[in-house]
Amino acid sequence: MLEIALIYLAAAIVAVPIAKRVGLGSVLGYLIAGILIGPYALGVVGDQTDVMHFAEFGVVMMLFLVGLELQPSRLWKLRHSILGLGGLQVALSAAAIFAFCYWFFAMHWQTALAIGLMLALSSTAIVLQSLEEKGWLKREAGQNAFSVLLFQDIAIIPILALLPLLAFAPQTSTKDISDSIIASWPVWQQVCVSVAVIAAIIAGGKYVSAPLFRYIAQTHMREIFTIFALFLVVAIALVMQSIGLSPALGTFLAGVVLAESEFKHELEADIEPFKGLLLGLFFITVGASINFELLFNEFSTVIGLVVLLIVVKACILFALAVTFKINRKQQLLFALALAQGGEFAFVLLSVTTTLSILTPEQTSLVTLVVAVSMLVAPLLLMAYERLEKRSHTNAPEFDKPEQISTAKHVIIAGYGRFGQIMGRLLHAQGYEITVLDHSPSQIELLRRFGNTVFYGDAARQELLEAAGAHTAQMLVVAIDDPDKTIEIIKLAHKNYPQLKIVARAIDRRHAYKLLNLKVDAFNRETVDSAINLAVEALELLGNNKQDAERAGKLFREHDRAAVIQLAALWGDDASYGVAVRQRMEDLKQVLQQDKQAQSDLNTCDSGDCEDGLTEVASKPKKPDDAHLE
Repeated sequence: MLEIALIYLAAAIVAVPIAKRVGLGSVLGYLIAGILIGPYALGVVGDQTDVMHFAEFGVVMMLFLVGLELQPSRLWKLRHSILGLGGLQVALSAAAIFAFCYWFFAMHWQTALAIGLMLALSSTAIVLQSLEEKGWLKREAGQNAFSVLLFQDIAIIPILALLPLLAFAPQTSTKDISDSIIASWPVWQQVCVSVAVIAAIIAGGKYVSAPLFRYIAQTHMREIFTIFALFLVVAIALVMQSIGLSPALGTFLAGVVLAESEFKHELEADIEPFKGLLLGLFFITVGASINFELLFNEFSTVIGLVVLLIVVKACILFALAVTFKINRKQQLLFALALAQGGEFAFVLLSVTTTLSILTPEQTSLVTLVVAVSMLVAPLLLMAYERLEKRSHTNAPEFDKPEQISTAKHVIIAGYGRFGQIMGRLLHAQGYEITVLDHSPSQIELLRRFGNTVFYGDAARQELLEAAGAHTAQMLVVAIDDPDKTIEIIKLAHKNYPQLKIVARAIDRRHAYKLLNLKVDAFNRETVDSAINLAVEALELLGNNKQDAERAGKLFREHDRAAVIQLAALWGDDASYGVAVRQRMEDLKQVLQQDKQAQSDLNTCDSGDCEDGLTEVASKPKKPDDAHLE
C-alpha cells in the first residue's frame, strides 16, 4: 500500500510542476501523471476502480468549499440559472445524444436514453478546478457554469431512480444499486426522509454548528478543529449516500449554510489541503483509467465520438448562453467549459452494467469516450485562454512613459465613477493631477469629453515613475480591483515613501487589508451614499432633519471606529465574531442613548427638567467610548 502511495505522489511531483511550467495547468498535469503510471502505459499501477471511488471524495470536499463561498442570498440569486439554464442543458443534451444513438447508431431506445443521460453531465472536478485556477470562476460564464454543474449534481438523483426502469434484465444483486437503506420503502416515505435529512443539515448548520465549533475552538488545538471539520464533511456525505442522495449535494448545502458562520475561514483553511490532495488523486485515476489498447484499436471511432460529443454539447451550451443573454465575450467560455463528459458517468455506467442496459463492449467504449473528453477539457480551456490573450493584444498599448505628464500634486490611479468625483474636487481646489487608467474604453470616453487621462497600469513602476510619483504629494488609488489596489499600494510604499496614500475600499474585508498596509486614508465606496440615503429615509419616516443627520453622523463615526478596531481581529474567526456582535450592540446603545438625550433636551427646552440635565443630555456617549471588554 505504501508503494502505491509513493508512486502516486512521485508521479504528481514530476508531472504537475512540468505541466504548470509549460502552461498546461495542474489538472492536465495530474491527468498526464495518471496516463504515465496507468496499466496501459508504464503499468506501474493496476485497476483504478477502488482508488477512484475513494478519490471522488475530493469532489465532495470541493462542493463543500464552494458552498462556503456562496451565501444563501447569493444562491437564491442563481436560482433561475440553476433551474432554467441547468435544466435545459441536461434535457437538450440528453435528447440530442439520445437521437444520435437511436437513429444513427441503431441502439435500443433504453440504451440510447441511458447513454444520453450520462453523457449530458459534465465534470464538476475538472471544470471548477480549471476555472478557479485561471481566475474565471467569478466571471459571469463561470457562475453560470457552476449553476449548471449544481443542477447536474441534483439531477443524478432522479437519473439513478430512472435507470432500473430501463433495464433489460431484472436486478440480480441483493444490494440496491444506490446503496440506499430506504430503497425498499414506499416512495412517499423516501421523499419524507430525504426532505427531513436535508432540513436537518440546514438546521444543524444554522443553529447547532456554531456552539460546537466554538467549543472545539476553545481547546486551542488546531488538529482537533481539523478533525471535526473532516468529520462534519464525511458524516454529511455518508448520511446523504445512505438514503440514496448525492453526497456532494449534501456537503454543498452544508457549506452554503455555514457561509455566514464566523468559523468559515477556519473551515476553508482546514479542508483545502485535503480537497486538493484528493482531487489530484481523482485526476490521476482518470488518466490511468484510459484504455489505450482499445483507443489504438478503435482510434478513429473513439476520436470521432469524442469530437461529436464535444461539438453537440458545445453547440447546445452556446445556444443557451445566447438565449440567457450571457456576456457576449464569455459565451464561448461557457460552451467550452462544460462540453466534456463527467465523473458521474462512471457511476452511472456501473449501474447500467449491473442492469444489463449496456453491453460490456458499449460500457468500455463509453468509458473511454468520457475519459478522453475529460482529458481534452483542459486543452479546450487553454485554447480559449490563448484566443482571449490574442484578442487582448489587439487592444491599444499603454502610453509610453515619456508621453505621460508629471503630476505636481496628485496621481489618481483609476478614473471611473469613484476616481472622477475625487479628481474633479481636487482639480477644482487648484491641485494639479495626473490620471492613469487601464481601461481602453474608459480612456476613449474620458478623452472624448476633454479629460487628460493616460492609458497605463499604476502597478507598473515605470509608468508610476513617469506620472511623477517621486515628486508628487499624494497617490489616490481608486480602481475597483482589490488585489490590484493592494499591489499598487505596496509598490508605492516600497519606492515612494513620501507619498500620502488615499485608497478606495471595495468592502469591509478590503478595508481591513488597507488598514494593515497603513494607508493614510480610505473609504468604502458605498458607505457614505448609503448613510446619506438612510438619513433621508429617517426624515421620510417622520424624524426631524436635525435628529436624522445627527443619527447618520453618529453611525458614520461608530462604523469608522469599528472598522479600525476589528481590523486587528480579522483572521481570528472566534474573536472577530464576538467583536462584531459586541460592536453592533454598542451601536444600538449609542443611538438609543443619543435619542433619549435629545428627547430630554427637548423637554428641558420646554422648561420641564431638573438642574444640570441639559449639560448631561448635550453630551451623549461617543462611539469610541463603546469598547470591547
